[in-house]
Amino acid sequence: MKLARVTGTVTATVKDTPFSAQKMLLVDIVDAEGTVLEAAVVALDVCSAGPGDLVVVTMGSAARLPSQTSGVGTDATVIAIVDEVTVDGSAVYSAP
Repeated sequence: MKLARVTGTVTATVKDTPFSAQKMLLVDIVDAEGTVLEAAVVALDVCSAGPGDLVVVTMGSAARLPSQTSGVGTDATVIAIVDEVTVDGSAVYSAP
């Protein structure tokens, strides 16, 4: 699992049938301090995240384990919206 910041949404009117009910987000993979490690990853969303949210993304075969993405060919799925990140006893992020 990785931390990511939602930067936008992806809309595709023509797509494979298993994706028809899926919301797609554009996320940047970040470290605990928010530094971008990998930009512009498309991820399916199963928790109603939106632009600006800090989220947890599961990647690879684990991205297909949530019930909403079972059988869908995805490499990345947003599985949680982060409330707080603490490093060495200090909060480095708290949701607004």
